[in-house]
Amino acid sequence: MFATVLKRGLETAHGLDVTHCGSLEALRQAVEAGDGNYSVAVLDLNLPDAPNCEALEYVISQNIAAIVFTGSFNSSTREDILCRRVVDCVIKSQPDSISHVISVVDRALTNIETNVLLVDSDPASRAELLSQLRQQQFCVTPASGGNEALHLLDTSDGFDLVVTDFSLSDMSACALLGEIRQRYGEDTLSVIALAAADDRQHAARFLQRGGTEFIQKPFLVDEFNSRVFQVASIQKRIQALHGIAARDYLTDIYNRRYFFQHGPRLVEQCLRRGETTSIAILDIDHFKRLNDTYGHEVGDLVLKAVATRLRGLVGEEHLLARLGGEEFGVLFNGLDVAAASDFCEMLRLDLAQAKVIADDEELSVTVSIGLATIEGLETFDNYLNAADQFLYMAKYDGRNRIVSELTLLKSMAS
Repeated sequence: MFATVLKRGLETAHGLDVTHCGSLEALRQAVEAGDGNYSVAVLDLNLPDAPNCEALEYVISQNIAAIVFTGSFNSSTREDILCRRVVDCVIKSQPDSISHVISVVDRALTNIETNVLLVDSDPASRAELLSQLRQQQFCVTPASGGNEALHLLDTSDGFDLVVTDFSLSDMSACALLGEIRQRYGEDTLSVIALAAADDRQHAARFLQRGGTEFIQKPFLVDEFNSRVFQVASIQKRIQALHGIAARDYLTDIYNRRYFFQHGPRLVEQCLRRGETTSIAILDIDHFKRLNDTYGHEVGDLVLKAVATRLRGLVGEEHLLARLGGEEFGVLFNGLDVAAASDFCEMLRLDLAQAKVIADDEELSVTVSIGLATIEGLETFDNYLNAADQFLYMAKYDGRNRIVSELTLLKSMAS
């Protein structure tokens, strides 16, 4: 009865694919046939062929998040379970136990997709928090101080949440928070601070400066887990809304607004690492003529095809956006003008070789590219204007080519 109701509840609440296994042998077969696709296991401690927690041991050995849902429970069993990598333990006889399990599954799935930067200068405290967060299935990267944390943030865009002790060896949590907000904006990252309860002003100062949550130590484990999950859940919703707002409605790549919001931060990160970088504007050649000849529907097909091709070539390492009309922008992450020029040449050749099918006719598409180098901190408009000037030269010189400071120097030398 529990299995039927729980399976139905998980499928309805979260749209999950749920496999029911009535024995340890069925569990083994499902995991082996699933090619590692199972993220969470909800399991009883006692199965017909596994009366002594063997199923739990097997699930843990397969690196699957385990949620215990059992009717047989006592204090010694609980102590044994909580010493293992178990997300939570729910007793069948508890009121609303089915709803509780469904909410725990939601928590585990959210945590699995959440990357946490843990900042703590005390090795013992850091190790304890690291173990606790990983037990809740968070993907955690530890840092021993604020400067190391900022370096990790600069070299990776993958973090969703920062959990930091209030007193670090090289700065306070308020100072770290200020740097994070200045560099990455107000809602790109959620920041949680932890501190002993001897000074209640810590919490007020941290929250007033834009902190997301403050947890007093010592804390109950359940309280810590719940607070961190709530922050992670809200952050994921904010990111989903940002993702919708950042996309171009036609091509589904980033739009001009996102390019101007995120671009300056990417430039600052490159310059802080001591790297020069580059920015390019790509313009589809003779696009107005194409629209006038074939109509706007065909023009839209061409824009979608070019955007899809560019997204596959540029990937996630660099920033690609549709700037408007038939113009696309690429902000390179740490490529100097020579490397960026080679990259742009690859883009130009690939697009020129591709064919767009419209009304049973093959259309060839070429692009002109203006490429500018970024060596110092200026307004973002200045970088874009420089690339735009080179783009104008590329069009004037006959289109289907790249113009940059490098190509002009080579032209002068020859």
